[in-house]
Amino acid sequence: MGAESRSDERLLTASVAEPELFVAFYDHHARRLLAFFVRRTFDAQVAADLTAETFAQAFAARARFRGPGPGSAAAWLQTIAGRQLNRYIGKQRVERRWRERLAMDPLNVAPDAMERAEELIDLEALRGVIAAALERLSPAERQAVVAYVLDGKSYTEAAQTAGCTEQAVRARVSRALKRLAAQLDVLGEDQDG
Repeated sequence: MGAESRSDERLLTASVAEPELFVAFYDHHARRLLAFFVRRTFDAQVAADLTAETFAQAFAARARFRGPGPGSAAAWLQTIAGRQLNRYIGKQRVERRWRERLAMDPLNVAPDAMERAEELIDLEALRGVIAAALERLSPAERQAVVAYVLDGKSYTEAAQTAGCTEQAVRARVSRALKRLAAQLDVLGEDQDG
């Protein structure tokens, strides 16, 4: 039985003894995972890095995979991806605070690396999809997301701009990001399928 005909769960399990089988698992999920990260970070280089780190973690942990059935390998990989994304977001917040304190500019990615990632995913189409998804949010949610995520304001600054409490802005951002993620996941599935 070739690697192409094996389920993801069998590929992961067998890759413990035959590491080269992990390549087929990677091939099956890499593009979807890259799109997942691009939709959440809006940065092709970061998405590529997070994709690589997710697969590195999955490869290192593959012996501990205990999937109960079909689809469990994809869910397991998605859990690892979610953890990588959460670590990245936390790290970005800390870095942003220190850059602001030290009055430092962020580093820029080489243009050729950006072009390669953009070849893999149609970022122009994605930008249009994101703009449309933002328009579906309530005005208050949209204002909170733009202030916090796109403009890089703190929750306190975003609350001052909106004329509400910091807690209200946190709730709006949280709700809005969940709605955006759900909309983008549906659209991503439509484009992949």
